[in-house]
Amino acid sequence: MNDIFEAIQKTAIRIKDAIDVKDIGYSQQENSSGETQLQLDLQCDLIIEEELSKVSSVHTIASEEKDKELLLHNDGEYFIAYDPLDGSSLVDVNLSVGSIFGIYKGAFGAQNMVASCYVVFGPRVELVFAQDKAKLYLLQAGEFEFVKEIRLNEKGKLNAPGGTQQNWEPYHKEMVDSFFAEGYRLRYSGGMVPDLHQILLKGGGLFSYPATSDKPEGKLRRLFEVFPFAFVYEAAGGEAINGKENLMSLGHSHIHDTSPCFFGSKYEIARVRDVYSKQG
Repeated sequence: MNDIFEAIQKTAIRIKDAIDVKDIGYSQQENSSGETQLQLDLQCDLIIEEELSKVSSVHTIASEEKDKELLLHNDGEYFIAYDPLDGSSLVDVNLSVGSIFGIYKGAFGAQNMVASCYVVFGPRVELVFAQDKAKLYLLQAGEFEFVKEIRLNEKGKLNAPGGTQQNWEPYHKEMVDSFFAEGYRLRYSGGMVPDLHQILLKGGGLFSYPATSDKPEGKLRRLFEVFPFAFVYEAAGGEAINGKENLMSLGHSHIHDTSPCFFGSKYEIARVRDVYSKQG
C-alpha cells in the first residue's frame, strides 16, 4: 500500500503544476457521461495513469475520463478507480478542485475497498488518506507532511445541498430547509472534494446529492466518488447513505454507475434516514 500512497503523492504534485500552467480550454472529446472534457482533465488523467503504471501492485485502473477499465499488471492485487480532477470547471474561476482515489483489493466493489484518498488543490494542497483512520497531510516544500487525524463531531454546522433545486423532491427541500432553520450555514461551491473536505475539517455537517427528477439514480459515480468518500467519512466517525442504505453496502453493475448520496455526522445522517424511510 505504501507504493500506491507514494504514487498518489507524486500525481498530486504533478497535477498542481498542471493546474498552475496548463491551458484549460475544452477538448473535442466527451467522457462517459457525455460531458465535454477540458484539456486539463485529460492531462490529469494521463498523469495518474503514468504514475500508477509504475506500481507493480496495481492490477487495473478505472478513470472517470475513460469508458473502460485498463489492465496494468497481471500480477497486481489492487484495483484503483479515480476521478482525475473533480470540479475541473471551477479552475478558470480559481476555486478549489480535487482528485479522488478508491483503492480496492482483488476487484472493484465497495466490499473490496481497503483504502481511499483524495487531494484538495486550493490555496494549499492537502491530502486525506483513509484506511482504519482518516489522516490529513499538507504539501510543504515538495513533500506531504502529516498534520493530524480527522474526527467528525456527532453534530455539525454546515449544509452543502447539491443538485438543481427545481428538480428536488418536496420532502428533500423541506429537509434541507429544516437544517437552515436550525442555524446551519450554507457551504456549497459546486466541487464535491472541497465541500466534503470543509465539512470534515470543520467538524461535521451534511453534504447531499439526492435523486432528482432529471437524475433519478443520482449524478455522482459510485466507484470514483461515492464509495471513496463514504470510506473516508466512516473512517472519520461519520456516516454515508443513499437515503436509506449504507453506501458501502451497495453493489455496482458498471464502472460508471451512480447513486444518490448523503455524507455527514451521525446527527445529520440520522435525520436523512428518518425523512427518507418515510418515502415509498
